[in-house]
Formats: sequence, structure tokens, C-alpha cells
Amino acid sequence: MKPVRKRAFPVDRVRRFLEPGPVLLLCTQWKDERALMTLGWHMMLGYDLVGTYIWDANRSHALARRSRECTLNLPTAGLLDTVVGIGNCSSREVDKFERFGLDAAPSRQVAAPGVAQCHAILECTLHETRITRDYPLFVWRVAQARAAAAPKLPRTVHYRGEGRFMVSGDEVSRRRLFRPDMLEQ
Repeated sequence: MKPVRKRAFPVDRVRRFLEPGPVLLLCTQWKDERALMTLGWHMMLGYDLVGTYIWDANRSHALARRSRECTLNLPTAGLLDTVVGIGNCSSREVDKFERFGLDAAPSRQVAAPGVAQCHAILECTLHETRITRDYPLFVWRVAQARAAAAPKLPRTVHYRGEGRFMVSGDEVSRRRLFRPDMLEQ
């Protein structure tokens, strides 16, 4: 294979190469108050652990700390404009479910509702927090998961920075190259 020629690239824009996961909608609820936010920064930390960065200026941060639970909702490409709209307003000022015509799906393990229009809903409980002055990291354990039966591979959206998204597309399998013990069951 031939080497690929490279040139200098701005460090503050590397996220376009590194954002691995789909954009999620995170819903938190404490008592009668709920918040819904667009979440672009998260990571898998194990088979059932998800780390999320929730800035402390977001209403979701305070509600997540108090309730110690949330739902992570997987929107598809058809909800992209809604995902952006949710990210552009505050739960302090508006009920985002009402503003964007979303249905709150009752959860089975947590108080926060899921977003019925999303392909999947993950109900999560707080496993631990790693909140430093600059990086409020919440580590969630998925307690319950529900997903639509079809499509099997939904077209998810992935934020690349600067208002640009990538929409998932073709899948390529290399299953035959894996050792059997390395494949997820």
C-alpha cells in the first residue's frame, strides 16, 4: 500500500476525524422537571458503560447530578433538523418535547422519558462521575435498552464540527478476519 501524503491541519478542528459515535438526545428528569439536549460527545467504556460530557452550564447537567439517571436516545437522519433545533435552545426556557413535536416514551427503569421518534432508547443509571473543573464526565450504565426492529442498520448522524454532519451509510463486514473470541455475541 502506498503512503498517503499529508499537510498541516489545525489542531482545533481534529474532531472531524475523531468523532466516532452518532449524535444522541440525552433526556434527564428530576421530580417534575425534565431536560432534553443534543449530545455529540460520548464514548463507549465497556459493553454497558457509556461516558458522556455534559457541560455544567446545560440544565441537563444539574438534573443528571440530582436524578443520577437519564435516557440516551438514538435519532436517525430524518430527525437531523430537530436534533440541531434541540441543541440551539435551552430546557430552562422551553419544553423541547412540545416545541419539536416529540412524544415522551415512558421508561421502565428510570424516571426520564425516552424520545419515541428515535430508533433506540437506552435507559441509564449513573455509574460514576469524573467531574473536574474543565471536564464533567458522567459514566452511565445501560440498565434497559429498546430498539426498533427495522431498519436493522439505521442511518444515524455524526457531528463533524462547524455545523457539518456525516450520515451513516454502507457497512462493510470483515467478520471472517476476526478471531472467534473477539466477536461480540
